[in-house]
Amino acid sequence: MGRLTTHVLDAAHGCPGSGIKVTLFRVEDQQLTAVAMRETNADGRCDQPLLEGDDYRSGVYQLHFQAGDYYRRRGVVLGEPAFLDEVVLRFGIDAGQDHYHVPLLISPYSYSTYRGS
Repeated sequence: MGRLTTHVLDAAHGCPGSGIKVTLFRVEDQQLTAVAMRETNADGRCDQPLLEGDDYRSGVYQLHFQAGDYYRRRGVVLGEPAFLDEVVLRFGIDAGQDHYHVPLLISPYSYSTYRGS
């Protein structure tokens, strides 16, 4: 069975992004349906996959990361509105692939992602 996982690394502080709220949405006909909500642990990872088992199916998905809340809790002064308050990643899953890992590298003013392993 396949699975979808993620983790967050804080490039500004050189540490895992812990305590970040992550919501996974399925995109169908341009409508978003929430399918999982998690919070990253001390290692910047979610304790459970975002998708697995029967829920792991082909389609378009969006991950929403609450980066602004994370940086505010760390005491970082952000503009209002923050440049990156909620980071949104849209990507496709081919359920024929066993594992998709979508990491996020963030700072208050930039982010990057890739398909990890």
